[in-house]
Amino acid sequence: MTTTVDLRYRLGVASRALAAIGGGYLLAAVASTLLAVLLTTLLPLSRADAVTLSTMLAFVIYPCAVLWVFATASAGRAWAGILGASALVGGVLWLTGSLS
Repeated sequence: MTTTVDLRYRLGVASRALAAIGGGYLLAAVASTLLAVLLTTLLPLSRADAVTLSTMLAFVIYPCAVLWVFATASAGRAWAGILGASALVGGVLWLTGSLS
């Protein structure tokens, strides 16, 4: 028989897993796009090199986001942090004029 505390714990872990998988992917994708734009703008890199480098850096951002989600005090804070960081990076990307 599952108690209320046990059910809340399981739902918290499931929520963190969704935040880590989906939110971490969102953050890595938006950060990778912003990095590619910034690398082509600020450094003398070709588009292909900038995209390759930013994609490789996304492979570092994603696991860091996953680790951070499970290190926070609550699932709500994990969601707020991941979505807030994604919105911040997306806003900077929008300000660069790369998003239509």
